[in-house]
Formats: sequence, structure tokens, C-alpha cells
Amino acid sequence: MKPHRFGDIAAFVAVVKAGSITAATNSLELTRSAVGKSIVRLETQLGLRLLNRTTRKLSLTDEGAVVYERWRQILDELEDVDATMALRRSQPTGTLKFLMPPTFGQRHVLPVLHAYLNEWPALRAELWFTDRFVDLVEDGFDLAIRIGEPKEDSQMLTRTVAWRQFVVCASPDYLATRGVPQTPRDLVGHDTIMYAVGEQPRPWRLYTDEVPYAYEGPARLDIDSYEVMREMALAGFGLTFLPNYILADELRAGTLVEVLRAHRPPPDPIRLVYPSRQHLAPRTRAFIDLLAQRWESGAPWET
Repeated sequence: MKPHRFGDIAAFVAVVKAGSITAATNSLELTRSAVGKSIVRLETQLGLRLLNRTTRKLSLTDEGAVVYERWRQILDELEDVDATMALRRSQPTGTLKFLMPPTFGQRHVLPVLHAYLNEWPALRAELWFTDRFVDLVEDGFDLAIRIGEPKEDSQMLTRTVAWRQFVVCASPDYLATRGVPQTPRDLVGHDTIMYAVGEQPRPWRLYTDEVPYAYEGPARLDIDSYEVMREMALAGFGLTFLPNYILADELRAGTLVEVLRAHRPPPDPIRLVYPSRQHLAPRTRAFIDLLAQRWESGAPWET
């Protein structure tokens, strides 16, 4: 493209939007003569008439209507790039409305968010802790953390920042008394602590010889809280099946011991999810970048 042609295209689009050359001169900060010459140059280069000119008004020719739509879209996209870069340069302000799972959020997201808010004093946060599905757009959320493969939120923008691994574990005292299971099928002879939603315990998804195996109980204890399940396992009530993000300290200290490691299920992605908007607010972009940076070399619960 010749150097002057971009300016000529911008002048043509402005004239069509404004409805006349005179009306377009203010937004272009050019004289009427300069704008008219831009349009003549375009028509000469293309070998086509783009505008029908009368003493009373301008109208697009068929060819002019085609190139106007294409050039308008290109200019709009360039303006969008400029706006996006301006947003990235600006400082995070306003309210970050953030949704996250309760236990995971309290343990691992809040420390990062605390540092983030300290860095940007003009920013505030509104936090929701829930495991239920929430429509981010309908409820006005900037950001959410969701664990597992995309389902209802598959149309959202996502960024995987870490992984959740479920593990089978028990206290050393329990294992010393009852023995260590060698295969998933050995679980039938053990006391187990299972997560229950309502009256329905959630099966333990394991693998034996690369074949899925589901342990469905019966359990010695059915509990609807990961935190309480961990406490019961520490107290020696039996084997339990929990995500590693709630067990990291106990596994490192040896107060809980993982068993059936070779039969672990595949890990689940932990994703930042945010609405697909034309512009991502600086407060959202900055936190996404911070969390990804904090965990890029390994999440704090990984063992």
C-alpha cells in the first residue's frame, strides 16, 4: 500500500459516516480541499467511482458500498487494537468480582489476591465462594476459578494455571494396623471416608492395568466436607480420597501417607475462566497474569 493511501481510506470512511465532505473535515482536522483530493486519489488508483456527488448530497456507488464496508471493518479493528493497548497500559481500578471454589480459593487463591490488592490500593474485590455453577455474564463476574474439564462454560475464555490430583491416603497408624492396599480392589476390606453429596457418595475413580475402576463403598463415614474428611483421616478413621491441594502439608509432613499411587486417576485442569469480551479490564488481566506467574514453576500444593 502506498504511504498516503491509508490516510485517503480514513478520509473516505469518515466522509461516508458523516454524510458529507464538509461534515467530515472537523473529525479529520483537514481542509475540505484535502479531503476531496483524498477521495479523488482513491478513485484514480482503483479505477472506480466510489461516490455519487451532487450539489445537495453524497451517495455511495455499488463499488463504493463494497469497499466502504471492508475499509470500515479494518479501521474499526485498528481502533480496537489501540484501545486494547491503552487498557493494558492503564492501572487496575474498580472492583474485581471473583468466583471460586471455597476450600481451594481460601487456601491457595486468597494469598495471591492479598498480594495483588496490596500492590494496587485503588482496587477492591468482591469474592464469592461456591461450588455451584454460576453464569459469569448474567451475574456480572469478571473472573472465576473452575476445576475440571469445560462444560457449561465452554464458550468462555479460559487459561489453565494448575492441576488437581486426587490421591488415596490414610494416617500411618491406620496403615500400620490395617495394612496397605496394593490394588484398588483391596479397598473393599478397608474402612473408607467418602465424600457424599446429599445421600449419594461420590465414587473413587482409579485405574488398574489402565482400566478404569470405581470404588463405590460402602464407606465407614460419608461426609460432605473435604476439610472434615481430612481431619477424620488424620484421626485414623480410615482411607480417604482427596485432592492434593488440600493434603500438601500433611503428605509432606508424613501425617498422611499416599497409597495406590500407581493407580491415580488423570489430573484435572484448574482454569481461570472469564467472559469473552471485546476488552478485558486491566484489573482482570493483571490478576490473571499474576496468578499464572506465581504458579508457572509449580503450584504450592504439588508434591
